[in-house]
Amino acid sequence: MNQSRLQKYAELIVKCGLNVKKGQEVFIRCGLDQPEFVATVTEECYKAGAERVKVEWSYMPVSKLHYNYRSLESLSEFTNVEKAEWDRKLEKIPCQLWLDSDDPDGLSGTDSDKISRANQARFPFIKPYREALENKYQWCIAAVPGKEWANKVFPELSDEKAIEKLWENILNCSRVYSDNDPVKDWENHNQNLAKRCKFFNEHKFVKLEYKSANGTDFTVGLNSKGRFAGGGETTLGSNIYFNPNIPSEEVFTSPMRGVADGLVVATKPLSYQGKLIENFSVRFENGKAVEVKAEKNQDLLEKMISMDEGAAYLGEVALIAYDSPINNTGILFYNTLFDENASCHLALGRGFNECLEGYENMSVEEIQKAGINNSMIHVDFMIGSADMSIVGVKKDGTRVQIFKNGNWAI
Repeated sequence: MNQSRLQKYAELIVKCGLNVKKGQEVFIRCGLDQPEFVATVTEECYKAGAERVKVEWSYMPVSKLHYNYRSLESLSEFTNVEKAEWDRKLEKIPCQLWLDSDDPDGLSGTDSDKISRANQARFPFIKPYREALENKYQWCIAAVPGKEWANKVFPELSDEKAIEKLWENILNCSRVYSDNDPVKDWENHNQNLAKRCKFFNEHKFVKLEYKSANGTDFTVGLNSKGRFAGGGETTLGSNIYFNPNIPSEEVFTSPMRGVADGLVVATKPLSYQGKLIENFSVRFENGKAVEVKAEKNQDLLEKMISMDEGAAYLGEVALIAYDSPINNTGILFYNTLFDENASCHLALGRGFNECLEGYENMSVEEIQKAGINNSMIHVDFMIGSADMSIVGVKKDGTRVQIFKNGNWAI
């Protein structure tokens, strides 16, 4: 891969994704797949003024061994070392970067019930930290190719060629070309997404109605005090603008908890806990997922929506044209960061506080009472299709065609 493009990608992640400021700490979580690129990103963080950069490496085969051999009690433990790390995050409020390269099938063969129960046991310890840090720090998820992931996407190619082709598509989808300024292009992209958000926030729809020939027939209620967001976000308190996802094509909001009815049919597989859930659907009643069906790993999908009381409710509705740069690659990435930005999606679990007007002056309890769902999970799944119709309905009954044949109609 052309090194100048990789350098530009690293600069984009640090300057536009995280927007690192002088004196900040940066926490990077990544696999062992692209250590040279991690070093490049680390240097860019220091050049941007970072005081300290901490890299936490992971390796999915080792993680799989932990899940297979450690006891449930051991996996559930919240250690003093972990507590100290969270305490430091609370004190320093570091930028946090995830460089995703995970194998979509990397945890196949593990006990999904054991993993779920361990996560449930640990969540009460992590929850107070997460709530205290909510919206106060810059964070970004970006991707680098791993060998197993590349082989999953391009099984007909050799390891080297598959990794090279995945790199090419990651960079193209992230607007990093050989002859452009990706930071400037992202500024323009953010402005375009902001215009879409302005449209929704001015019209104040009370619900969205989805229909598709694959069986999707679904209505979701929107929060009267909700707002749509897209592209970059601003931290609470420090007021720093950053881009949490690279790439990102979505305009999204958190719907009104408890107001969703009908059937949605997934149009892409879902990679969850290192396993693929394929050809699945979810049926909602009074906002809750009451029935799920899947041709593969239905048991995992059932466990997912029972992780806690909020896991079966929606935390996000996101609108993305079917004619999107990511979807137009024709590639199934088996990676939520990319596949969720290919077309419209929903997310089960935790909602976004910042999608509620005045959230900065509200307690966590007040935000939840106002209709933002709370959960230990937030899992996106794709429902966009080439024939999808979405209609926005206003309080007075006025109907506005928002999507037609899978694409924007406004």
